[in-house]
Amino acid sequence: QVQLVESGGGLVQTGGSLRLSCVGSGFIFSINVMGWYRQAPGKQRELVAAITSGGSTNYADSVKGRFTISRDNAKNTVYLQMNSLKPEDTAVYYCSAAANGYWGQGTQVTVSS
Repeated sequence: QVQLVESGGGLVQTGGSLRLSCVGSGFIFSINVMGWYRQAPGKQRELVAAITSGGSTNYADSVKGRFTISRDNAKNTVYLQMNSLKPEDTAVYYCSAAANGYWGQGTQVTVSS
């Protein structure tokens, strides 16, 4: 049974930081491209950041320089370090191995102004 379980969301003030974690199980985590997506109310889900099995990364323009994605294959975990948070970062954040159609349940991030 495939599972992706996110944690680390919450309420933070503008300029603050949060670190999201996502633990995967039931599939071969280490060979998958892992991504963080987000969906704000009334908006489409968008890719925030992705990391390949080899550690190559890419980011949405809106988060470059503020967010960092990383992974620990020994722990089947992918992280998203979010710094200098803005109100427009408010969304539900999802962890995904999108190529296989695996998604977590999401974790809410709210940035107050």
